[in-house]
Amino acid sequence: MTVKVMQGAIRIGLVADEPLRVAGLVSIFEYSAKPSERRFIPIAASADELLADPLIEYILIDLQGPTGFESFESIRKLRPNIRIIVIGPEGNDELLMNFIASGARGYLDLTAGPEMVRLAIEVVASGTIWAPRRLLSQLIDRLLTSADSSLTLNPKLTERERQVLDLIREARSNKEIASAIGIEERTVKAYVSRLMRKTGADNRIKLTISALGRERFPEKGEESGPRNSNLSN
Repeated sequence: MTVKVMQGAIRIGLVADEPLRVAGLVSIFEYSAKPSERRFIPIAASADELLADPLIEYILIDLQGPTGFESFESIRKLRPNIRIIVIGPEGNDELLMNFIASGARGYLDLTAGPEMVRLAIEVVASGTIWAPRRLLSQLIDRLLTSADSSLTLNPKLTERERQVLDLIREARSNKEIASAIGIEERTVKAYVSRLMRKTGADNRIKLTISALGRERFPEKGEESGPRNSNLSN
């Protein structure tokens, strides 16, 4: 018999080395809700098996086992568009920043409970990065001073692209951006993709850097600093 699940449920791959860890991760998503009300469909498998499944868009990797780092690297190399959330040790800010800089969309430490794990995935699914704001700020400062020549800080943008980029700088999700400027969420996604192509960014952190760069090096005719806007907060 086919079990019906909630329409639009998120298929999330789970990667962990130890059977007990795998069972624990699966239990986070198979909570008391009825199958038809479940928001997540957990798929526990190896990184190779998950990479072969075109329906997997999100993967949660447990770094506690010996293959956690290898799994992250292989997934990023072969399926760079998959959104990865990692679970790692607590209090290691350098490790967290390195993973986010390398393309992880979220970082959870081992103290995270089931509700926080599910919330983190919802946030990542909305287009936002899940990590402490203080560390994201440090990461942006580090990348701004790294003189990354692959990032174009001052591309030619349309007015709408500038609006979207400014809201990305404020850590708004795609849904929040759509509501703020009165367009559909799928249209926001199209603008984000276009901005990434124009700036050479491959994630929202680098798009944020591009937005900051526009403040420091504005186009001719633009004043340095934030522009006035009637966009809602």
